[in-house]
Amino acid sequence: MAETTLISQKFLELKSKNRLAFMPFITAGDPDVDMTKDLIRTLTSAGVDLIEVGFPYSDPIADGPVIQASYTRALNGGITVDQILQAIAEVKSDDTPPLVAMVSYAIVFRHGVEEFIQDAKKAGFAGLIIPDLPGAEAAECFELVRSYGLDLVQLVAPTTPRERVQQIVQNSSGFLYCVAVAGTTGVREQVADALLDQLRWLREETDLPLAVGFGISKPEHVMPLRELADGVIIGSGIVRQLEDLVQGAVDRETTLKKIGQLANAMVSSTART
Repeated sequence: MAETTLISQKFLELKSKNRLAFMPFITAGDPDVDMTKDLIRTLTSAGVDLIEVGFPYSDPIADGPVIQASYTRALNGGITVDQILQAIAEVKSDDTPPLVAMVSYAIVFRHGVEEFIQDAKKAGFAGLIIPDLPGAEAAECFELVRSYGLDLVQLVAPTTPRERVQQIVQNSSGFLYCVAVAGTTGVREQVADALLDQLRWLREETDLPLAVGFGISKPEHVMPLRELADGVIIGSGIVRQLEDLVQGAVDRETTLKKIGQLANAMVSSTART
């Protein structure tokens, strides 16, 4: 029987409470490391269930303009992998929800695959999402990540061929990241029917929790997912709040308050009944 991880424990806990998981995404180092730590504290206080932490990369795989701009701000500020890991280690506490790193395979490979996994574990991450993980490397990377007690979360999209999805599921743990739409991340007005069809099919294919991201931005988007998904992920809807801060239109305290309020509203929307 597979070892129970922090992420799987969280989803089991939420299932017993008849709730979906709410997982916000933030970019590490946008606009600086101190803000990243403040964001994690704010989101923790708001009662979020997991937090996805993006490692800025100059050539993001599927990120829309809001998150791309966020990555650019962080990279222009000189953020490094070591600084991100140190910041996580400093802010992580017993109250912090499971932290999941969204990181390009190019970054992992350059750092050293096993060394990165070791360092992520030591810093306090509970799992990794590697969106561009080559298929040939997936099985080996999965075993290595799991050997350190972490989860390797993989992505599937409505356009992913079903035979490919079955391969992905075999090398995934924690939860399955279900991309809501074909395309890049970003705020959208409604949930696509193709996603709902895929979620119904996935329910028959895997026992992994299903978490939906890309285009989820407000509580209304959660309603049609309550009976099909186990979690929702919001990225651009939070990251865009930092644009006004960087432009000097609002201060840090106001930005954190607004993000906390959005997180609270999203948490409240995840009750199934």
